[in-house]
Amino acid sequence: QLQVVESGGGSVQSGGSLRLSCVGSGASIHDQHVAWFRQAPEKDLEAVSCRSPFGYSTKYSDSVNGRFRIIGDSTGYTIYLQMNDLKPEDSGIYYCAAGGDRTITQWCPLTRSRYHAMGQGTHVTVSS
Repeated sequence: QLQVVESGGGSVQSGGSLRLSCVGSGASIHDQHVAWFRQAPEKDLEAVSCRSPFGYSTKYSDSVNGRFRIIGDSTGYTIYLQMNDLKPEDSGIYYCAAGGDRTITQWCPLTRSRYHAMGQGTHVTVSS
């Protein structure tokens, strides 16, 4: 069964950068849809970015577009979320999700229900 584990969270000042990692447990996630979601205290889960199988397509929320980038590594087991120019409103728990229909490569969904595996999350704190 597909599982994913996130890491790389931490505390940074506004304007700083972090790179989050999402690792497939026992399986490559290079050929899966992979998405990042985040949840700030007392707020709903928010979609951040997604990547279609093999990276043919990526998508970003308006709030992070131009600052964040979702990247696959050469091994196929890790998907990164490179976060630059971080802002206090980027703070929260970041979750990686994987799964969905692998035959669809031209687009990726930014909807939680389309992914059947999600990790435990990694905390990101951005101070002003």
